[in-house]
Amino acid sequence: MTGHRQRAQLAREAAHLAPGASEETAFGQRVFARGRGTVLTDLDGNDYLDFAAGTLTQSLGHCHPEVVDALTAQAARLWNVHDAATEGRDELLALLARLLPDHLDTYALFSTGAEAVEAALRVVQATAPPGRNRLAALRHGFHGKTMGARMLVHWDIGHQAFAGNSVLGYAPHCYRCPLALEYPSCGVRCAALVRAHIAEKPNVSALVFEPVPGAGGVIVPPPGYWEQIADACRDHGVLLVADEVLTGGGRTGSFLACEALGIEPDLVVLSKGMANGFPFAVLAGRADLLRSPAAAGAGSYASTYASNPLGIAAARATLGVIERDRLTERVRELGALLGERLRALHARYEQLGDVRGMGLLFGLEFVTDGHSRSPAPGIARAVHTTALDLGLRTAVGGHIIRLAPPFTLDEGELDDGVRILADAIERATS
Repeated sequence: MTGHRQRAQLAREAAHLAPGASEETAFGQRVFARGRGTVLTDLDGNDYLDFAAGTLTQSLGHCHPEVVDALTAQAARLWNVHDAATEGRDELLALLARLLPDHLDTYALFSTGAEAVEAALRVVQATAPPGRNRLAALRHGFHGKTMGARMLVHWDIGHQAFAGNSVLGYAPHCYRCPLALEYPSCGVRCAALVRAHIAEKPNVSALVFEPVPGAGGVIVPPPGYWEQIADACRDHGVLLVADEVLTGGGRTGSFLACEALGIEPDLVVLSKGMANGFPFAVLAGRADLLRSPAAAGAGSYASTYASNPLGIAAARATLGVIERDRLTERVRELGALLGERLRALHARYEQLGDVRGMGLLFGLEFVTDGHSRSPAPGIARAVHTTALDLGLRTAVGGHIIRLAPPFTLDEGELDDGVRILADAIERATS
């Protein structure tokens, strides 16, 4: 439960802080004071296993010593000189080239995922042939809260509609198939419709997509989905723009989720885990796109905090550890164990309607009952807050709880986290 020191601070903040925090923050009512590895400590001294990894960002856990050392050393030397070259940036670019697929050999550096998504959209619009004046995206997608990112998925606010010119295709949501079909007898009909409505239209320039939609509930595509769509896009000249803000950097057990799913994107956006939670983002792509004179005019990839030395230092340290310690392999191993434990919970609790995931990224979908599959946000909220009181932090949104622990998790911590989660589900559903 929230202690008196936390309650006092939250009361002081309430006088001036605008509402609108995430559900997990609003429901949890915690003030975190410090973190080390997989453990967070609140202002009253209570400890929590962090199975949300910050905001799905702490690939190496909280305050990893090598990232702390890199940031501390850089902070004593230089913070910001706009987007000018600084010591070590060349080493980061070489590291990215080693970690990313060979064809993604050119990079622009930013500070947030949404900023890099907007840059990717500018590249597409600048290089698109005449007549290809429409973008495409997938339902249930999330690409940020900026205007261009919102327009992609038709996210209106208030009475203002800014759907723009984007075309939406079906995401591979097998548990809630919008076509009322069952996999595999469906023949992956959702992919066939994406092909027909997007990939084969002569006026679509690019499909912007999350390989595994995260905010939509960790929707893992079935075999055959991306194979159909990616090939059709390639055959019809539609660029593939992968939003790997959440999945990039090893979260799904390969450096890019696209690699595991057999997709060869033309542009990729990465951010959350790339610098272990420090603001940093990358737009990676084919040289002919990012170096095109139409897309690379003066200032095209510049912004106030782009290429800032602190972000570069944090990213070099984070990615260096991931490469050196072969943590993507560790993610696959731990992910297999976590999936096994979570599927056992799925078999025990009817209200845990679906469990899906890749690597160390899982979505738990809570429902009122297995037959109706009616979303149960109240149950998800109760599980989240109960788990927090028991010492486990998760990420909740609506009727979905997401789990994304740090790559440095050990098997004992994994079992402890699942045990607490099971206890929370038992209490919330009994």
